[in-house]
Amino acid sequence: MGRTLQELKGPRGATRNRKRIGRGPGSGTGEQSGKGVKGQKARTGHHGARLGFEGGQMPMQRRLPKKGFKNIFRKEIFAVNLSDIDARFEAGTVSIAELKAVGLVPRRHTRIKVLGGGEATKKFVVKADAFSASAKEKIEKKGGRAESPNGGAS
Repeated sequence: MGRTLQELKGPRGATRNRKRIGRGPGSGTGEQSGKGVKGQKARTGHHGARLGFEGGQMPMQRRLPKKGFKNIFRKEIFAVNLSDIDARFEAGTVSIAELKAVGLVPRRHTRIKVLGGGEATKKFVVKADAFSASAKEKIEKKGGRAESPNGGAS
C-alpha cells in the first residue's frame, strides 16, 4: 500500500528556514539587516527610485530629441514578385489563400500587392489587392488576368 498525500515529503535539504533579519547580533544579520550603511538602498519599501531615474541628472528619455510619427491607421501591404508566383505555381488561378499556403505571404498579412519583378512564363489569373503597372502588363501579355477587389493598379 502506497503513501497518502499528506505523508509525502520533499527530499532531505529541500526545505530551508527563511533568513530572519534584524534579530540581534547573534543571527549574523542584526543591526543593519544586511543592507550596509545608510543610503537610498538601505531604506525600507521601494528605495524611492522610479524607472528611468538617474539621480537627478536629466533622464535619457528627456535628453534625446523626439522624432518620427507612426500612423496607427496605416494599411500594411505585403509585396510579392511575379517571378516568385511563376516559380511556385502552374498555370491557372492564384488567390491570396494559395499564396499563404505555399509560404509566399505570412499569415498575418491580409493585403497583398503583386510587383513586376521577373517574368511570367505561364497563363495566370492572379487575385490580389493591388498590382504594379508592370506586373499587370506582364500577366496580361501571357493571356492571363490581374483581378483585384478595388479594381486596379495602385
